[in-house]
Amino acid sequence: MVRVFDAGQYDCIVVGAGHAGCEAALASARMGVSTLVLSINLDSIAMMPCNPSIGGTGKGHLVKEIDALGGEMGINIDKSFLQSKMLNSSKGPAVHSLRAQADKNQYHREMKRVMENTENLYVKQGEVKEIVIENGKPVGVITQTGAFYKSNVIVLATGTYLGSKIFIGDAIINSGPNGLAASYDLVENMKAHDIELRRFKTGTPARVDARTLDYDQMEIQWGDKDYELFSFMHDHIALDELPCWLTYTNTRTHEVILSNLDKSGMFTGTIEGTGPRYCPSIETKLIRFTDKERHQLFIEPEGRDTNEMYVQGMSTSMAEDVQLAFMRTIPGMQRVEIMRPAYAIEYDCVNPLDLTLSLEFKKIPNLFSAGQFNGSSGYEEAAAQGLIAGINAALRVKGEAPFILDRSEAYIGVLIDDLVTKGTDEPYRMMTSRSEYRLLLRQDNADLRLTEKGRQIGLVTDERYHRFKTKMEMINNEMSRISKVILKMDDLNRVLGALELPEVNQGVKMIDILKRTEIFYHHLSDIDYTRPEDLTKDVIKQIEVTIKYEGYIKKQLQQVEKFKALEEKKLPEDIDYYSIDSLRLEARQKLTDIKPKSIGQASRISGVSPADISVLLVYLEQYRRRGN
Repeated sequence: MVRVFDAGQYDCIVVGAGHAGCEAALASARMGVSTLVLSINLDSIAMMPCNPSIGGTGKGHLVKEIDALGGEMGINIDKSFLQSKMLNSSKGPAVHSLRAQADKNQYHREMKRVMENTENLYVKQGEVKEIVIENGKPVGVITQTGAFYKSNVIVLATGTYLGSKIFIGDAIINSGPNGLAASYDLVENMKAHDIELRRFKTGTPARVDARTLDYDQMEIQWGDKDYELFSFMHDHIALDELPCWLTYTNTRTHEVILSNLDKSGMFTGTIEGTGPRYCPSIETKLIRFTDKERHQLFIEPEGRDTNEMYVQGMSTSMAEDVQLAFMRTIPGMQRVEIMRPAYAIEYDCVNPLDLTLSLEFKKIPNLFSAGQFNGSSGYEEAAAQGLIAGINAALRVKGEAPFILDRSEAYIGVLIDDLVTKGTDEPYRMMTSRSEYRLLLRQDNADLRLTEKGRQIGLVTDERYHRFKTKMEMINNEMSRISKVILKMDDLNRVLGALELPEVNQGVKMIDILKRTEIFYHHLSDIDYTRPEDLTKDVIKQIEVTIKYEGYIKKQLQQVEKFKALEEKKLPEDIDYYSIDSLRLEARQKLTDIKPKSIGQASRISGVSPADISVLLVYLEQYRRRGN
């Protein structure tokens, strides 16, 4: 028995220092709360065990929102990116999503440096083996060495380390991601506290030696020349760009894989956990998409100081010799050498239905949870939850009301509401299609939506707030200006003629000509004589989107009003759903388990029908009339 000794007291303890743990700890400390973050290994702070990138479709929105609220992920990737691309740029602004290739070692070092130099934050290495709970609430944690750290508020951000196993063919290894130590004692401790755990799975492709690749047989992939940054704090960062490379599987590749399915943990039954539907293994792709003759692979650099290259699109749990065999059938990879084999990892996570919208456990007050431990996948989803959990942990310490973003305010609100209201049977991945109000929740206006909220909770610095207020003033001034500026007929017809568009027979207000889908600010630069010299790209973008999508935006705002009306119909915390006879049995069970805060949240619960919502509305009116 390891001797337990008093190791100190903190207002908040964060267990884990991955992407969720970093944001949780930084948020808590920056809000003036003494915070301890414990990591099994300090070399794994903000580690990228899977793809070396930040952002992507839907995920880029989350990073922008984290930044707007005062989080760190956007700032950190801007310091350490290798190239940047705006995805879906040919489509409407609602689905534009920024993605940056990362130097993963630099990303880790920069985040570790920030953590170590943040006031009120104490960074320590130690494996937590026990959450100590007394009278139904946490009082501290005990580490493997017997250190007892006291705190009444705890955030769990354990990622994929709990009870984790690595699968490579027939090999089953008790390990966390990237060969780091896993946590097993904490699993039993959680079960003892009646925390329901489930088994999920994810996978990561192999890392290969850059010196063994033939790039002449691949297609070079550069980032955007006019690249954007994630953080609203950055105007420009000089970049010495590194390229990625595109290649494809072929029929020979598929033959090798399909003839060796007995050497894949996914198909032998050794893997029990549920994997992500939207990021399948290469063997699953071949089974699911039998009509495809090839699948694309992106060969991505892991950083400037390493030869390791990441094989994006080839997640697998097949045996190492099979991995080498099928990779050597791919153009440009005929002589490839594997530096780290691909693997699948299985781990324990909680049922997010056991959490509130503030990410607090319903049955264990003051215990919060964030990241992949909540059943999500991806660094960005983890960081977003970590930020909210850290904010709410700090607010709990201060005795203040929780901070909750709803679905109409942020993708973060969509993410958390989906998890804690609908639940998930597989690792949850954010996509733009999950948002009902995505035209309002664009990544380009994340600062306009959320910076004021971040300021109110104490995360937005004076410098950030000044930048935000300056931008708002520029937008307002420019909208006022273009609503008055009249472009001369002859000048405008020169522009329209060059674009082969119908001419006008009189002068037109600039705001009206910008309503045309084909006309943008840059088309008018030579004839807009009063344009301010300091007008920035992001200000111009806001104005163009606002003007061109005015009708659609108004419709979504009307939808939000209806949504808000249902969200404002609060349900009593002590409501006995089993006493409401008109509710169906399934609805009674689901409503009792999830305990929705409002009619709106109740309407999104799987198993609660529109008829059940009508019953609840009648019940609420009767409840109000009784004077409750």
